[in-house]
Amino acid sequence: MRRPGLQARLLLGLVAVLATAALTAGLVAALIGPIVFHDHLVQAGASAGDDAAGHAEIAFREAGALALGIGLALGTLAALAVAVAFTRRIGGSLSALAGAASELEAGRMDVRVPEPRLGGEFAAMAHAFNGMADRLEAGEALRARLLSDVAHELRTPVATLTAYLEAIEDGVAEWNPQTIGLLRAQGERLARLAEDLAAVTRAEGGGLSLDLRDVDPGAAVRLAVLAVRPRADDGGVSLRAHVEDGLPTVRADPARLAQVLGNLLDNALAHTPAGGGVTVTAAGAGPGRIVLAVADTGDGIHERDLPHLFERFYRVDAARDRAHGGSGIGLAIVRAIAQAHGGSVAAESDGPGRGATFTVELPCGGPDAP
Repeated sequence: MRRPGLQARLLLGLVAVLATAALTAGLVAALIGPIVFHDHLVQAGASAGDDAAGHAEIAFREAGALALGIGLALGTLAALAVAVAFTRRIGGSLSALAGAASELEAGRMDVRVPEPRLGGEFAAMAHAFNGMADRLEAGEALRARLLSDVAHELRTPVATLTAYLEAIEDGVAEWNPQTIGLLRAQGERLARLAEDLAAVTRAEGGGLSLDLRDVDPGAAVRLAVLAVRPRADDGGVSLRAHVEDGLPTVRADPARLAQVLGNLLDNALAHTPAGGGVTVTAAGAGPGRIVLAVADTGDGIHERDLPHLFERFYRVDAARDRAHGGSGIGLAIVRAIAQAHGGSVAAESDGPGRGATFTVELPCGGPDAP
């Protein structure tokens, strides 16, 4: 047998309360009312054997019983109507929540519950449920996007590996150092993609661990420039660092900050041809904040693409594709790390062929600063 729901139980409970109150009121009126009325008659001069007094007491009991019965009946009906409306409203809100939870369990991530307007507790419950649904929907979207992105990025190296292996099996291609180098490059590309995906997924999911310390932004810039200078020299690109005097330290993870600068420099060098230049700057950006900027004179970016540059696997044009050697999520990692430190990122460009500037703004006190 189906057990009664909360609404029926709550209504039965309220009916029991009303019945108990009515019975108590009737007993109290029946016991106390005649005694008090008799005392008043005696005080008014009526004798105990007076017929008029006896008739008055009988009339009082009958009238009191009738009035009390009618009052209790009407009061019970009115209270019962209010109780029914109240329990329906509570039951409806809880039924909506239960239905939404069932739909969420069935895979409908867009389901939400309306504001019940039954007090702070119910509002908090609805808000918590909608917040949970938002996180589940975002997680499902992230999972779907991750699968789509991985499938897209794996297609080219896997197809290249398969094609060359089949060509070697068929005798069309030779097993020579050139073929080995190409296959190794595709394997390294897959390994780099896996590492980058793991890093950006942890960062965007809030699972990025930070070893916060007081870091000199100027020293971080100089180390980052020193690390990529051989690559810049080989590519014929001028590389410079400019650090503003008197910069305060930032509360940051040194390794993650180096990763941010390294990714921005890799991106700039990949899209700056020989004869161009890349400049890394560390400067103040108002009270309690600093900005790290990497500016290049390379390919440049169209205005329509600027808002999407920090999205994973976003393609700008043929000049900024996998031929430049990136996994396509370096800038997404930069944004995730910056946000984990309480900062922000931005990109500027005057258009294709006119270079680009990527900036990371960080609070001097780190993510826990007021």
